[in-house]
Amino acid sequence: MVGSPAHPVDLAALIAATMLPFASFLAILVVTRGRPRLSAWLSIGSVTITLACSIALLALHSGLTTPIGFSADLIGSSGLNIPFGFLLDRLNLLMIVVVSTICFLVQVYSLGYMAGDPGFSRYYAFMSLFTWAMMSLAVSANLLQLYFFWELVGLSSYLLIGFWYEKFSATQAGKKAFVMTRAGDAAFFIGILLLFIHTGDLGIVNLDSRAALAGVPPSFITLSALLIFGGIVGKSAQFPLLTWLPDAMEGPTPVSALLHSATMVAAGVYLFARLFPFFSMSAVAMSVFLAIGTISMLLASTMAMVSRDIKKVWAFSTISQLGFMIMALGAGSYFAGVFHLTTHAGFKALLFLCSGVFIHRFETNDVYELSRLGAKRMLIPMVTMVLGAAALSGLPPLSGYFSKEAVMGSLAGLPNPVWLGAGLAGVFLTAYYSFRLIFILLFPRETAVTIPVGTPSPPPQAAGIPAGAPGAWAMAVPLIVLATITVVLGFFETPLKNFIGAGMLAGGSVGGEALSWTPLAALALALAGVGLAWVEFGRKGARQIGFVDRIPILHRLFAERWYIDRFYGLLVNLVIDRGISRLCYLNDRKVIDGGIDGLCEGAVESGRVMAVLQTGMVQYRLLAIFAVLALLALYFYY
Repeated sequence: MVGSPAHPVDLAALIAATMLPFASFLAILVVTRGRPRLSAWLSIGSVTITLACSIALLALHSGLTTPIGFSADLIGSSGLNIPFGFLLDRLNLLMIVVVSTICFLVQVYSLGYMAGDPGFSRYYAFMSLFTWAMMSLAVSANLLQLYFFWELVGLSSYLLIGFWYEKFSATQAGKKAFVMTRAGDAAFFIGILLLFIHTGDLGIVNLDSRAALAGVPPSFITLSALLIFGGIVGKSAQFPLLTWLPDAMEGPTPVSALLHSATMVAAGVYLFARLFPFFSMSAVAMSVFLAIGTISMLLASTMAMVSRDIKKVWAFSTISQLGFMIMALGAGSYFAGVFHLTTHAGFKALLFLCSGVFIHRFETNDVYELSRLGAKRMLIPMVTMVLGAAALSGLPPLSGYFSKEAVMGSLAGLPNPVWLGAGLAGVFLTAYYSFRLIFILLFPRETAVTIPVGTPSPPPQAAGIPAGAPGAWAMAVPLIVLATITVVLGFFETPLKNFIGAGMLAGGSVGGEALSWTPLAALALALAGVGLAWVEFGRKGARQIGFVDRIPILHRLFAERWYIDRFYGLLVNLVIDRGISRLCYLNDRKVIDGGIDGLCEGAVESGRVMAVLQTGMVQYRLLAIFAVLALLALYFYY
């Protein structure tokens, strides 16, 4: 057992919430693949029940104080037990509601966005697989089980990022995401093995207990924490494994919304929160996490400032906001990290789905082209995108304002002011690049926009056939729902803090308090970012060229993503292509082929010698016998 025993009703709801999407995945692949409409409704029906069960579990256990769950041995032998089970506490009760809500809205939206796509049934099958993997990950009772579903989330993202596999760029993006996240997952798995070897227990409740790890050396906890964090770095696209996420925009836009808000990249931050008491046992590890989150946040913000691709701007912002969450958790504020994860899911899904409406209508990702073609005339997506950008920028009274202030409060409580300074700089940059995009869309310029050399042009987006009225409403309603969530969620900060804080497992802290001037400074910097964006991109007569665009060297640095991909390309070329691959080639040619060739040549030469001896002439045989006898006689005589 893990925690308190689960009630049969809880087990039934958990099984329904996690297994129905998997059942719909199998049913679509095996039975209904040739019937797209039925496949869609089968997938949406399963995620609807998942959402209902998640809300019911949250309502039933709103006053939960100790974790509850169920565990049984999946594999049992002498000295080795591998359990499988469910764990429910306040963190994952909140998480499964967030995941199922976003999955439901994205799948409804996809009815319009993916209409007419030849892979319609396959798309909904992969969506169901993604939902099942993420829901099961959230309620896993031990790290090994969580890792299994962690890898399934990675597989699902690979399938959806490369969904339009006819495009070479899509297949490359899928492979890049898969390989780079595997690098982090390898470290994660080693960390799990070390914990298992040293403690013999991978139960999450036990790992989060200081009493259970009282005899473990601090250096070992630090090493294990850093290795497990490697998986978080890969999954949540943090430095240095951050460049796969912008390329993942090659997938359909609803996939991007799902990846960036509640599933793939959110899984990394969720794991940090899930093991927060364990990570908190190592001050060194927490300092490393704080530094990585800060670097990722600042780097991604600069990249977003120069991108022309509307989806990549929001992708860079996701990396940046995940960096904020990791900064908050690394600073010791459990609530701030989880709260920003929750609010971010709503407004980031909103921003991507709004972008999808424009892309679906105009078939381009280029923000300048969208502006020229009249994106601002599409009222619902334009208004809701402005709300999402304002929430992302931390403007009141939207949800992002409240969660961003909580993050700033956590940084203000640190003794070193550098972290707060970096966070405030991130607030300014976030507001600037968000409203840079908004003002470009709202104020089209007929004159050609001068773009510095080195800026990659975004490719056209294959968005399927434009939807009719039913499809249009299928895309519009999720935008309205997400915009409503974005507007009202922040006002539930205190109830959420009480709810999340009461569920904090022993060993961690809920969070620190902000300095008196921190909220004012953060708001002033956000408004300054909006103001600078207005001067450069919004006001009448503005050339829509940012201050970074006027500095070619700096623009190229940001457009090339700080040359991180170039470094990886050089590393692959030197280490793999010219190093490992060259050694393998030489081993194949010299050792394997050379050895076999030498053996064959030796056999041929020995055959020639034998052929000379086996001529069939009696005289040669008699001569050989005489020579041998003569040598023997000489040997014995002398």
